[in-house]
Amino acid sequence: MNSARHTTGHSGSDTTSTLAIDCGGGGIKGSVLDEAGTMRAHPIRVPTPYPLTTDRFIATLADLASQLPQAQRATVGLPGMVRHGVVVSTPHYVTVRGPRSRVDPSLVEQWHGFDARRALIQAFDMPTIVLNDAEVHGAGAVSGAGYELMLTLGTGLGCAIFDGGRLAPHIEMSQAPVRWGLSYDTYIGEHERRRLGDAFWSRRVRTMVEALRPMFLWDRLYIGGGNGRKIVASQLTRLGDDVVIVPNTAGIVGGVRAWQLHGGHAVDER
Repeated sequence: MNSARHTTGHSGSDTTSTLAIDCGGGGIKGSVLDEAGTMRAHPIRVPTPYPLTTDRFIATLADLASQLPQAQRATVGLPGMVRHGVVVSTPHYVTVRGPRSRVDPSLVEQWHGFDARRALIQAFDMPTIVLNDAEVHGAGAVSGAGYELMLTLGTGLGCAIFDGGRLAPHIEMSQAPVRWGLSYDTYIGEHERRRLGDAFWSRRVRTMVEALRPMFLWDRLYIGGGNGRKIVASQLTRLGDDVVIVPNTAGIVGGVRAWQLHGGHAVDER
């Protein structure tokens, strides 16, 4: 797929469009945005296919991209530990049938050390950056001033830290133990939300925020992801003035800002 060409806006000057893809445990969605972060097409969402080999992952993203307007660069966010575009670990994609199902050792081996950035550059035929999905969400939400933490609530828990708008090395907080042998991924994830109901689950979210506040001492905490909007109002009012709920669209819009945070240089080039 050859998408590496420029489009021209109404002013006659060249503009750069960005293909932004947000990969989750339950679904993969994408759109194409202009330089202002405005979507040029309605987002397309497909269920995350399992078992998800690396080849199937690349084919799924390439097929999704082929249904969208052409772009000149791409940003992909996926769950797990990603360093410089290379996957170190991805907890959901190594399972047989998706989150909370059996882990397939052959998939663990396949994903560990997978150079997703290189593979996607070849598949998309354009410059591409690959980050943790919470990092892309954060890029679409942070103010760029002070110490800012992004938490995403969805299948599991995503985390990204920004200091003065600069992305800090990733921490897989989702795998930290909480209680009863549960990790944050399990304790606060979608399965528990459905089991507990929104009201009791929202209390867990507030408990988590209160536990993390003295640890991070953030200037601003952003909460997003598909379940961010499901925190009940009674708990929202108790989270504190330093907490901001952001729409899940930040995972797409952040695909543009990831290239803008440092004067057009990708945030993972550090």
